[in-house]
Amino acid sequence: MKVGFIGTGNMGGALAHAAAQSPAPAELLLSNRTPEKAQALAQQLGATVSDNETIAQTCDYIFLGVKPQMMADLLARLQPILSRRQEGFVLVSMAAGLTLQRLREMAGLSCPILRIMPNTACAVGAGLTLYVPSPEVTEEQLSAFLTLMSASGRLEPLEEHLIDAGSAVAGCGGAFVSLFLEALADGAVTCGLPRDKARRYAAQMVLGTAQLALQSDQHTATMKDAVCSPGGTTIAGVRALERGGFRSAAMEAVIAAYEKTLALKS
Repeated sequence: MKVGFIGTGNMGGALAHAAAQSPAPAELLLSNRTPEKAQALAQQLGATVSDNETIAQTCDYIFLGVKPQMMADLLARLQPILSRRQEGFVLVSMAAGLTLQRLREMAGLSCPILRIMPNTACAVGAGLTLYVPSPEVTEEQLSAFLTLMSASGRLEPLEEHLIDAGSAVAGCGGAFVSLFLEALADGAVTCGLPRDKARRYAAQMVLGTAQLALQSDQHTATMKDAVCSPGGTTIAGVRALERGGFRSAAMEAVIAAYEKTLALKS
C-alpha cells in the first residue's frame, strides 16, 4: 500500500509519524511546498520525498495537509490526474470547516473521501482523530485506514454535523492545554522551582489527571473535590482560578474556535 502526504506541516507530519509506526507498514511518499521540510521528515521516517502529481497518481491514500483556503486550488490541479485513475484511492482531508460535500465539489469527482480532525499528539501515539467517511468509502478502505492510523492513538467516528464542535475541543484544545501547562510552570518557577522540573511536573500531572478521567467513572467535579481538603492549599488555588474566570475563559476558547470553523465555510 502506498500512502501520500501532500503537506508535511505540524499536522501532516504528525500523521506521517503515526503511519510510519503502523502495524501494517506502507510505503510513504511526502510532498511539501518547502522541499527541505519534506526531506527532513523523510529521513526521520524512512519515507520518500515526492511531488503532488506523483502522489495523486500512485497512492492508495492521499492525505491533504493544506490550509482550507488552499484546498480548492490544490484539488483543481490534481483533478485531471485523479479522474484518469483506474484503481481505487481515498482522499483524506484534515482541513477545518470543509465538509464532505464541499470537498467533493472541489475535487470534481465522486470519489471516496475521509474527513478527519486529528491533533498533534498523534505523533506520539496519544492523539485523538475524529473521522467521517463519505458514502463511497468501502468497509475495506475504512478498515485499512484505521489500521494505518492505529499507532496515532484513539480514532473515533463522529457524525459530520458534530465534527466542528468536536474539533474545537479535541483539536484546538491542545493549544489551550499548552498555555495552561506554561502558566503552571511559570507559577512554579515564581515559587522557586527550576524551569525543567516545573515543566516536567506540570506535564506529568496533566497526563495523569487525563488518564484518570478517561479510565475511571468519576465526574471531573468529583476528581477536583477529592484533591480539595477543607481549608487546604488546593481549594485556595481553585478559588484563585475562579476569581480569574478560568472556567469561563476555557469555555469561551472552545466556542471561539468553533465559531471560527463555521466562518471558514462561508
